[in-house]
Amino acid sequence: MKTEITELLGIEEPIIQGGMAWVAEYHLAAAVSEAGGFGIIGAASAPPEVVREQIHKVRELTDKPFGVNVMLMSPSAPEVAKVVAEEKVKAVTTGAGNPAAYMEMWKEAGISVIPVVASVAMARMMEKAGADAVVAEGTESGGHIGSATTMTLVPQVADAVKIPVIAAGGIGDGRGFAAALMLGAKAVQMGTRFIVAKESIVHANYKERVIKAKDIDSEVTGRSTGHPIRVLRNKMTREYLRMEAEGVGLEELEMLTLGSLRKAVMEGDVVNGSLMAGQIAGMVKKEQTCREIIEEIMAEAEKLLCQK
Repeated sequence: MKTEITELLGIEEPIIQGGMAWVAEYHLAAAVSEAGGFGIIGAASAPPEVVREQIHKVRELTDKPFGVNVMLMSPSAPEVAKVVAEEKVKAVTTGAGNPAAYMEMWKEAGISVIPVVASVAMARMMEKAGADAVVAEGTESGGHIGSATTMTLVPQVADAVKIPVIAAGGIGDGRGFAAALMLGAKAVQMGTRFIVAKESIVHANYKERVIKAKDIDSEVTGRSTGHPIRVLRNKMTREYLRMEAEGVGLEELEMLTLGSLRKAVMEGDVVNGSLMAGQIAGMVKKEQTCREIIEEIMAEAEKLLCQK
């Protein structure tokens, strides 16, 4: 399927893989790109040399376009931003901040800049700063979230900016993909569905929790801190919410979650780990290759979009 985003990124299908910390590494990014989507390395708080190595490893596995997600509040963000420019990846997605400081450097390197936004105001600001597109991410997403739903955010952002909009949050099958296009999006970004991809390095315990998740199994922690995060419910979330309700300070709350995402992804700790996943976890029923995921979504979406 051709859209403004497939043209911008040089890809076959308008499906972008989310830049999830610890999850979005070179195996997954390369597999998504090789399958016709757009794979992304999640730089998170990794040091610049690790990000460079990840970029090189993707290039060993595919010659298709891919990108890097730069978390702007990371202490290593300035160095990672430089590495991305030097390596001339196809596109950068950004989260947790304003990428304006790096925009000129990335543009000079021929890189498309696609910030993730959670409001119309932020989308307008990013367009003004020179962004090539924006990801409008609804609160249904896993991980760090805003307050607006995808259903309400995407059409408002699409109406407010002239650059293409990518919908994210709560999209896990062809129905969600088709709905996103109807709302004004030119592509979708998905994270949760790719957590359980066969090429994903996520621990089998974590994948199993996503596959077995029910519709109401996701929980939002950290609302009181101003940094809400959507995860699957477990012992750690129950403890966090209890402490939050009791008014425990930010420092103590952060100690509880320190290293918890790594514990879940790498060690398979589904009791005390942070099982970041979106509300569509209840729709994910099996482990598939990235190619199978993308082909299944596109086949279902195209069938729906062709209905009269």
